Amino acid sequence: MLSAGTARVDITPPIGIAHAGWGAQSHEGAEGIDMPLTITALVISNDGNDDPTNRIAILDIDTCMLTKEYDERIRGAVTEATGIPSVNQRVSYTHTHSGPIEGLSWIVQGSEMVEPWFESMAPASAKAVEKAISNIVPVRSDSGSGQCEININRRPVSHDGQVFTGRNPSGFVDHEVLVTAIDDLDGNPVATLVNYACHPTIMGPENKLITPDYPGPMRETVENIVGGTCLFLQGAAGNQGPIDGFTGDTSVYKKLGKQLGIEAARIRLDIDPVPREEKLEQILQSGADLGIYSFDQAGESDDNLGIIESGSPLSIKEMPPESEVQANFDRIKVNLESVRNSGGSIDEIKQAAFPAKRETLLLRHTQTFGRGGNKQEIPIQVIRIGNTALVAIPVEPFAEIGTAVKERSPADWTLFSGYANGYYGYLPMAYAYPEGGYEVGPTAPFEAGAAEQMIEDCLEAINQLWK
Repeated sequence: MLSAGTARVDITPPIGIAHAGWGAQSHEGAEGIDMPLTITALVISNDGNDDPTNRIAILDIDTCMLTKEYDERIRGAVTEATGIPSVNQRVSYTHTHSGPIEGLSWIVQGSEMVEPWFESMAPASAKAVEKAISNIVPVRSDSGSGQCEININRRPVSHDGQVFTGRNPSGFVDHEVLVTAIDDLDGNPVATLVNYACHPTIMGPENKLITPDYPGPMRETVENIVGGTCLFLQGAAGNQGPIDGFTGDTSVYKKLGKQLGIEAARIRLDIDPVPREEKLEQILQSGADLGIYSFDQAGESDDNLGIIESGSPLSIKEMPPESEVQANFDRIKVNLESVRNSGGSIDEIKQAAFPAKRETLLLRHTQTFGRGGNKQEIPIQVIRIGNTALVAIPVEPFAEIGTAVKERSPADWTLFSGYANGYYGYLPMAYAYPEGGYEVGPTAPFEAGAAEQMIEDCLEAINQLWK
């Protein structure tokens, strides 16, 4: 038997904080809050085992990304407060583009609020996990799947042959919604894990409000229909975007989030973690002869629990020296500030801002990988909850990676995610490199072929845990 508990804490940042990270935006600070940002925690263990070293904590955090530095601070705070080891924690982020941006920034207004907000995540995460532990009850689990079409391949080609970020109906897309149900012994919902691949970029450059984008209303919809606590685990969304995106209309993300939530709730309500046996008890004579059936328990759900960490040695591109990239970024930032201070038009501000956005991507990678040209071990984490594998890697993986792992996994159900346990950039499939586009430029520090290697290494890790 397993046991589990959940909790949620509010981490909504203050109005005025440096907001979003769009190169095409003209505003700097957030002007309001449309929906709160939160941290949701799930703690799971073997029932009756109160040893914290045998517990696993899963965090679902409403932020765009968490670098290794902040990831480690969160783990340290959770370990100090609860005793759950760092290696037994999964730190996931939804990847919303409608909150504060971490670290490198060309935005001046409200920038002094950013670091304190990110630093607040560590104690908030510890608080959420502590509360989840206090709510632990015996549970059973199982999973199921369905389909939702609020996502689309986001790499179309323009009339002049350029790949841009938009809608590509002929491109690869993964519409699968995977749901893990965790119920108490009376069948009451404790937790629902929802795994889906789509960039939370419904709200775009014109949006000036704090929001979790579609994961927020998705969780709210599931909880209103099903009960319990819903966690969102972002999928392999590197080349997956919303069917309607880059807008300033908040009704759009709420509508698409509800659509996903309704499908997730439908799947959830169809899952019964208790194995049952159908038996015809009698045929009751009435206006029609009525079959009276019983569905008695016929065993127990899979209660295996485990976690494994491994790595994938991926080839890194050669990159210019960090000092050169930093100097270029500083020049771009000075020019942007000059345009703002001189009363430049919105179009002039946008033209000065987008080069800064792009340069931050390359600067981040040079700070992480140096000059590149070598191999870097990228972490892989697999958690087993009963018959279900939760796979997490700290990149923005193309959907083909997740689909390949799900199709070949030995687990009954495999929830595949990027956007967890740190951040190392985009991981495109090899075919995408000659095509070009945002996901294979300075956003991707890896050489072509790295994605294909990651697929094999993820499968090896799942197989090791399933042994």
